[in-house]
Amino acid sequence: MPAPNKGKGVWRNKVVSIRVSRLTKSFRTRSKQEGLAGSWRALWKPEWRQVPAVRDISFLMERGEALGFIGPNGAGKSTTIKILCGILHPDSGTAEVLGHVPWQDRQQLCYEIGSVFGQRPQLWYHLPPVDSFHVYGAIYGLDRDATRRRVDFLVDVFELQHLLHTPVRKLSLGQRMRCEVAVSLLHAPKLLLLDEPSIGLDIVAKQRIRDTIRYMRDEEGVGVLLTSHDAGDIEALCNRVIVISDGQLIFDDTMDELKRRHLTAKQVNVRYLEEGERSLPMAGVETVAAGRYGMQIRFDPRTVGVDAVISGLNGLGSMVDITISDPDLEDIIGTIYAENALDPDAA
Repeated sequence: MPAPNKGKGVWRNKVVSIRVSRLTKSFRTRSKQEGLAGSWRALWKPEWRQVPAVRDISFLMERGEALGFIGPNGAGKSTTIKILCGILHPDSGTAEVLGHVPWQDRQQLCYEIGSVFGQRPQLWYHLPPVDSFHVYGAIYGLDRDATRRRVDFLVDVFELQHLLHTPVRKLSLGQRMRCEVAVSLLHAPKLLLLDEPSIGLDIVAKQRIRDTIRYMRDEEGVGVLLTSHDAGDIEALCNRVIVISDGQLIFDDTMDELKRRHLTAKQVNVRYLEEGERSLPMAGVETVAAGRYGMQIRFDPRTVGVDAVISGLNGLGSMVDITISDPDLEDIIGTIYAENALDPDAA
């Protein structure tokens, strides 16, 4: 079952940066009509249907918090982010971001938030990043000295010295995304909305993006609302996570609670000194792989204790090495999706 939203008492003495209540958004799309006659009817008299993207969701986000907002494709993540930026209007419900109603106070809100959409560049393609930085400084009303100081700070934090004067079109994807995140922080926003900021990046580029976002969060108190299909982004940056599926909120709690409630298996890899065939016939233990000098098992810690498993493995021979690991966060999230599978055509 999904965790309940945070109660009013929990938030009574905290400053809330995002307040969402019963938010709903649908899109109108053409219905597909079968056959040649249907194709002609669709051309002259199209039939439309409402497709729900966000269904009655509510949540709060504390000022300076790092919140992961995750779900499968089509879950409603980007739609929610666009509503919170003021790009889209909801069908019903309310939302406040830093005290502003986004779709009513979009201009004022833009001065207090930064946003990065992984597939929508902000930098001018043919200009070097330094020119875009100074243009955005003017747009945000910063004087030249303030802009220069802020650019110098961000260049140092994001290690952009060798990229500043290279046209954006000649930068790699990872280099461009570092510049994209940097320009979103130029006006020192209180809240950063990130929609798939690491999409398409290699592991080194992802880690650099994570490190710099974490630094800005810790040093400047920037709140972070992050959507990502990469569980590594969520685990590295967020201490709380919301899971949304088919437009409905199905989990809202801390990362530790997510793991505690859904961590149903541990994996053990063990290597022995002597050659031999081994098995561990113990209730709740599954042998994943077995070789002449080692084996890999999986067990449910709710039914069998770690001590009992290690004792059983130790009885099979002289152990040279043993590692115990939890499943990847991707596997845990996949389990949540499976447990809360919803009918996308449900009312």
